[in-house]
Amino acid sequence: MEWRGRRQSSNVEDRRGARGRSPFGRGGLRIPVGRGGVRRAGGGIGIGGIIIILIVSWVLGINPLTLLSGGDIGLDSGGYEQQAGAPANDETTAFIRTVLAETEDTWNGIFQASGEDYQEPTLVLFSGQVESACGFASSATGPFYCPGDRKVYLDTSFFQELERQFDASGDFAQAYVIAHEVGHHVQNLIGVLPRFNQARQRMSEVEANQMSVRVELQADCFAGVWGKFTDQRGLLEQGDIEEALNAARQIGDDTLQRRSQGYVVPESFNHGTSAQRMEWFRRGFESGDVNSCDTFSAEL
Repeated sequence: MEWRGRRQSSNVEDRRGARGRSPFGRGGLRIPVGRGGVRRAGGGIGIGGIIIILIVSWVLGINPLTLLSGGDIGLDSGGYEQQAGAPANDETTAFIRTVLAETEDTWNGIFQASGEDYQEPTLVLFSGQVESACGFASSATGPFYCPGDRKVYLDTSFFQELERQFDASGDFAQAYVIAHEVGHHVQNLIGVLPRFNQARQRMSEVEANQMSVRVELQADCFAGVWGKFTDQRGLLEQGDIEEALNAARQIGDDTLQRRSQGYVVPESFNHGTSAQRMEWFRRGFESGDVNSCDTFSAEL
């Protein structure tokens, strides 16, 4: 991706090196979770793990649903306290600021074409742990979007994990991750997330997982739409789309479960299979049209 020399977004809040409110010291207490939270049914968590989470939630003063929920969308809860010593603007930070700026240009244009104003999100960089309006999270949670404060949260060490653990290298694979989270912000603005969060209170776990898959696949499609506009601006290089598709493949629910536990539990999927994630990113990229991203009417 040809990103150097482009506009960089000012909507980045750097909390790396910040000190939060955890009573367990500077490093905090690291909850053993996988991407998207503690594993659900069929994923290996037992009653002992639930008890530990409830105890930690009580000590930290946070909603236990924050730790138990799957997906990369946060649930509303507390706040953040203190910031200190943000590091210098290194190349990774410059890349993130540039990608965020490109998403701003894309979605400002799409919203304006519909006679609407796009409210740009803030992207929070953190290391180790972070407090958001959706509660406490650690690096193990992975990147996530919090609708409560309309912020994307990213520990840049996830990019190293993406390459080393998930075999998804390349700058456009990283850009895809950012664009996906911004896709959740778009969903929040157009009312998709509020409706989902309200409806999930009346759903069973399996039903909520099925609906979560549709929410996540739509964010993948929105990332593809962004990719199309980025390509039209002449910023994509040969192999970039393959990098994004490979990242989508590597973080599909079936691939992640097969890698971590040797078998898959479809009823616990909450992001979509590798094939689905690739398909919906490709659909958004090929069409460049948000109307092609209606995952809620599609047969999955």
